[in-house]
Parts: sequence; structure tokens; C-alpha cells
Amino acid sequence: MQQRAGLKPVGGTTHAKATRSRGRPTLEVVAEIESHLLAIALKEFVKHGYGATSMTRIVKAAGISKTTLYSRFSSKEQLFRAIMERQIDRIGGATALRPQPGKPDLERGLKAYANRMLDLSLKGDLLEVNRLVYSESNRFPELGAAATERTEVGINQIAEFIQECAAADKLPCRNPRSAAEVFILMLRGWYVNVMLTNRKIAKEVREQWVDDAVHALLSARRDW
Repeated sequence: MQQRAGLKPVGGTTHAKATRSRGRPTLEVVAEIESHLLAIALKEFVKHGYGATSMTRIVKAAGISKTTLYSRFSSKEQLFRAIMERQIDRIGGATALRPQPGKPDLERGLKAYANRMLDLSLKGDLLEVNRLVYSESNRFPELGAAATERTEVGINQIAEFIQECAAADKLPCRNPRSAAEVFILMLRGWYVNVMLTNRKIAKEVREQWVDDAVHALLSARRDW
């Protein structure tokens, strides 16, 4: 039976149905292939480290051809950036800032964003990728660059939300980006401290810290 787009059976199953004839893959098939590649690449990076994981290793683990991999990701760096971008989408920061419809609420939005980001980043794939970045970015600057891009996405989302709230509250904000940077880096500092000490933080403890941090930030809002 013809298998789609070069995907081979893994663990007794195929990652794509073998019902289509040859030809240009549909957008659905392309998305399926890329999802498979990113999932396998993430497992390989976590298991072996960024430096020890080659594109050849990923090809073998994914059960695909080199042509299939390189036609979508031209380098290991590009593949890792795609993993980071997928994690940004999973966090859904822009959505978290508006937990309820209606007028934007700065305090509620910042707390919702912080709690969602910290909760997701302290477990699963996001935690593993962050550990990888911190352990190997000194040897592979592209990891640090990818993390910086992810941080920039968060800063831009927060800055836009601050500006939106300033307009809604009729409280001018001279530099929303600066306030957003303080907020994001404050979260990062707490997160890195927890991650590097490998501590388990109760939900109540994390939420209390977020409440205190947002309160401290907003107490100076008129000076932003």
C-alpha cells in the first residue's frame, strides 16, 4: 500500500493514512507531516540534547526521508524555532489576557496571563525545552536567540494589552512597552528560579505570588 508523503510505520502504525494517490499533498497532509516531525524532533532534543541531535537522527526516528524533512525545515535551528513557535501558540497569551468578554481589565488580564504561562511552563514539553535552552544556550547561541524571540512575542502582546487598557480606562501610558518588559522579565525571573532549583510549587503559592507581583506593578501604573 502506498504511504503518504514518505511517512513510514512507527510502532506498528502509520502516521498518515495510505489512501491518497501520489501528487501534491493537501494542506491537511502537510500540517500532519509537520506535526509529526515537530513531535519527534522534540523527543530527540529532550532525550539526547540539542548538540547531540542531528537531522539524520531525527530522520531515522521519524521514519521519513531526508527530502521530506529538509523540504520543510532547512536546518536544525529552523526546526527548533518551529518547536518554540508551536509552544507560543499553546500558551495562547493573547487569549489569556482577556479571560472574559467586555471591557479589558488590566489587573485581571495580567494575572490570567501570568498564571497560564507559569502553569504551562512548569510542566511537560515546555519545561523540558526551557531546561534545554538554559543548559545548552552557552554553546549554541541559536537557542538563546529562539528564546529571545519567544520573549519578544510576550512583550508585544502585553504592551498591546496595556495600551488597550489605558485607552479604555482613560489613563494615559507613555511607554507601554517598558511596562510590558518589566512584567515579562519579572515572570521569567521567578520561573527560572523555580526551574533551576527543581522545586514543586503548589498552585496556591504560585497564584499568591502572581497576585503580589501584579499588585506591585500596578501600584506604579500612573508613572508608566
